Amino acid sequence: MLDQRALVLNRHWVPIGTTSVRTALCLLYRAAARAVDPEDYTLHDFDSWTSLRVAEEEPCIRSVTFRVRVPEVVLLTRYSSVPHRKVTFSRKNIYRRDRYTCQYCSAKPPLSDLSVDHIVPRSLGGRSSWTNCVLSCLRCNRKKANRTLAEAGMRLLKPAVEPTWTPCITVPLGHRRTSWEQFISHEYWNVELES
Repeated sequence: MLDQRALVLNRHWVPIGTTSVRTALCLLYRAAARAVDPEDYTLHDFDSWTSLRVAEEEPCIRSVTFRVRVPEVVLLTRYSSVPHRKVTFSRKNIYRRDRYTCQYCSAKPPLSDLSVDHIVPRSLGGRSSWTNCVLSCLRCNRKKANRTLAEAGMRLLKPAVEPTWTPCITVPLGHRRTSWEQFISHEYWNVELES
């Protein structure tokens, strides 16, 4: 029970992450956070949270003398920022950023006919990064070969940039709770990677 996840909101009620129930209770105890009752949005400090009545079917933490409800959402009392996260550089995310389209000729061939091309070839010191890798069809990749764009007489349709898609939080699959939907919109769960 203590290793389950609790949603963390900053003091402006913006979701910024998740933490273990164990950590959430420690935050409550240290008065660094308040527990949010998802039914009526009332805030509770540690004493008022531990004094709440716990229904039989409700998840709880048991001790010898009392039972404590599992906090599903906590509100930080002082922290007001939103952490900035970056999109992971990966082959899959390059395909998403470039929308499965060749960045030289705008063709949309089957996945088996697409590859990742280094704008500045690795043999010339090019690195694998957001600004040096683009999606290319096999025909354009062969045409460009191991040359720079100028040497191959080719141009990109648009510059290779790092995606700006940055969700406020990342929630591991399987940890989503119904009570969190009041704080995280439906669009978050269905967001597409954009450039």
